[in-house]
Amino acid sequence: MKKISKIIAVLLIVMMLVAIGTNVFATVAGVSDPSTLTGKSVSGTEKITGIGNQIITILTIVGTVASVIVLIILGLKYMMGSAEEKAEYKKTMMPYVIGAALVFAASAIAGILYSFLSNVSAT
Repeated sequence: MKKISKIIAVLLIVMMLVAIGTNVFATVAGVSDPSTLTGKSVSGTEKITGIGNQIITILTIVGTVASVIVLIILGLKYMMGSAEEKAEYKKTMMPYVIGAALVFAASAIAGILYSFLSNVSAT
């Protein structure tokens, strides 16, 4: 079962990479010359962008607060625990550190991707 899930995961990743790199060719009804098309934003795009930025901000704040609270709890348990408990808490620290790093970096990564993709032109 693990082998099948790994194969499916790899296939999904390959399909996503292919979808990202695929060109899209489309025509607009009533436009005979594609060079007359302009890159003006579609109405409502700014509103969707604003909502997306608000959602990312809220998720970042909630994730940061949760990460700090969990760090405080783990730190207190580590200080108060016995030698065996400390060894157990050390094992749980690595997944926490990776998760916290992803939470802190998620908004930065999203911002970098947004700024990069918003400057890409369709020429």
